[in-house]
Amino acid sequence: MSSLIEASSKTLKPLRGVRVLSLALNLPGPAALMRLKAMGATCLKAEPPGPKGAPDGTSGDPMGQYNPQAYATMHGGIKVITIDLKTDKGQAALDRELARTDLLITSFRPSALVKLGLGWKALHKAYPALSVVAIVGAPGARAEDPGHDLTYLADAGLVTGLELPATLFADMGGALMASEAALKAVLAQKTNGKGSFQEVALADAAAWLALPRHWGLTQPKGAVGGAHAGYRVYPCKDGRVAVAALEPHFAAALCSAASIPMTGMATLFQPATHAAIAAFLAGQTRKQLDKLAVAKDIPLHTLAG
Repeated sequence: MSSLIEASSKTLKPLRGVRVLSLALNLPGPAALMRLKAMGATCLKAEPPGPKGAPDGTSGDPMGQYNPQAYATMHGGIKVITIDLKTDKGQAALDRELARTDLLITSFRPSALVKLGLGWKALHKAYPALSVVAIVGAPGARAEDPGHDLTYLADAGLVTGLELPATLFADMGGALMASEAALKAVLAQKTNGKGSFQEVALADAAAWLALPRHWGLTQPKGAVGGAHAGYRVYPCKDGRVAVAALEPHFAAALCSAASIPMTGMATLFQPATHAAIAAFLAGQTRKQLDKLAVAKDIPLHTLAG
């Protein structure tokens, strides 16, 4: 993870000089803010006060309370201040910050934004050049409905059993969409000098990520859903191996290594091929397979059991 962040810090800085203020809590907003900082933006995070009775310095962002490591990673190099938006003092502090902000990121329900005086109409009237990226759970009228990453993935057809998904796909996909929306806002502002409003729904992020499944690509009969013998996870002698020999030349290399005659791509969809490749891989250690990948140019990655 650290290498990913370090790599991002060496990329172009198209947002240098752009000032971003985020009121967004938990994961999508802070993850988007992390990306905007990596692109050169000057980022400020405003959080509510910590819970009553909590030790001094406790974050008002729930992420800071239940996963300090993730919180620290996302907020590295970002100034964090405390603002109680429910008080006149807090509203005055927010006004001061907004007056020098180019882009505001929020993650409240639309009705909550209006109650706090942060509805788009009010903001645009007070700060015509300010752009807003509003992260919500679901689009349109559903933005008021409660939900979380798991429910949005379930709605998109990405929860296929009783096990939880391997990561927070909707939240992280939403963070990418939010940073993309920020880039669009900055480009538009440079063109017409006016701020813009964009809503980013986590449910839309889940639906976008689900497209390959809806197209049939990752369904059991799809080429990358298990039907192609060269694109599967198999057990090996001391662990597992993820094989991605999808293209014809990779598939041919895999078949050659397993001593399987390949007469065409149809070979990889035959039950006998599945069985033969499974048997071959089951007899190999992770070390042997790692060497094979290099020697035969086969895309595979070994895993512990």
